[in-house]
Amino acid sequence: MRIEKIEPRHTFSIYLPSSLYEKLVNKAGRGRVNTFIREVLEEKLIKEEQNKKEQLKQQLIKGYQAVARSKKRQNEDEIWDETSKDGLK
Repeated sequence: MRIEKIEPRHTFSIYLPSSLYEKLVNKAGRGRVNTFIREVLEEKLIKEEQNKKEQLKQQLIKGYQAVARSKKRQNEDEIWDETSKDGLK
């Protein structure tokens, strides 16, 4: 027997222009407006989350590349390398 997790639900009202509502009903079908709106919202929110993650990833890559190109940083790395090797003698 499979038991599905039931999420709490929230009910709210939105006001749409009649023309938009008719387009929604035509696209989703009568009796399926609620499901259609939920699916569209989930898709949009997931896509936005993925875009934010991709932007963060790109920022991290650019930051890493900038550090990797930095001569000052390279000099500091060499100093730390030499310092850490001192204790291994």
